[in-house]
Amino acid sequence: MSRADDPTLNRRRLRVELRRARERAGLTQHEAAGALEWSISKIIRIEKGTVGLSVTDLRAMVRQYAVADAELVAALEEAARGSKGQPWWTQFRDIVQPPFDLYLSYEGSATSIRAFHPIYFPGFLQTTDYVVALALPVVSPERARRAAELRAARQERLFETEDGPQTHFIVDEAAIRRMIGGPALMRQQLRYVRELATRDRVRLQILPFTAGVHASVDGSFALLGFEDDDDLVNVESLGGTLASRDDYELIARYQECFEDLTERALSDEATLALIDQTLEGLGTN
Repeated sequence: MSRADDPTLNRRRLRVELRRARERAGLTQHEAAGALEWSISKIIRIEKGTVGLSVTDLRAMVRQYAVADAELVAALEEAARGSKGQPWWTQFRDIVQPPFDLYLSYEGSATSIRAFHPIYFPGFLQTTDYVVALALPVVSPERARRAAELRAARQERLFETEDGPQTHFIVDEAAIRRMIGGPALMRQQLRYVRELATRDRVRLQILPFTAGVHASVDGSFALLGFEDDDDLVNVESLGGTLASRDDYELIARYQECFEDLTERALSDEATLALIDQTLEGLGTN
């Protein structure tokens, strides 16, 4: 299974390369739109990766930007052909609302994901039953079930694809101590994350209570990395979700925060040992 058939990946390739080509040509977005006799909003949507692009429009852009690399032009034309169609999460439109759909397009094209959560296991690591147990206090059973299905689809694309990202998760010790859904559910959840932690592209660390106060004690966040673009940070708090790739100072703060958390957290081996110890305490019933 590969992620390469996702139209959002092709849109992102176009977004990155066409923005670079425009900047190399010395054009602003307004100037490019005027030269192409397009609206500025069309240029913005293309460079945001939110729309597909026809081969005809692609050729007009590369001519205007004087892109002379024939191999690059051919690759971009192929990307334009693959940029049409609906993203994989279209089936979840009932629960995926803007701007989360834009975040999902970034998540699907990331080559690395680093995430921290101070209270419970983040969505990347949740079993179906764990998702439902977390959601039921605030949403209907049907919406909780749909949320679990979306989580499972995201996890499949992260962990079961041959070209999935490298991942590094740090969770507070509270995540393994907090009794979500009862002992049986927690045994299932802990066994699941333990198995994930042994995979080649997954690293898991527990931040022990003894680590004390740190820079992100009151909120969770995820850093998405890309081979050909700047990092993106997605910050979750009581005030909502903030995804940013343009605030370089903010991104740098969270990069530094994650490095600090990595140093404070238990080693990979100690993390697995603590999970095993916790599982023993939960019994086998």
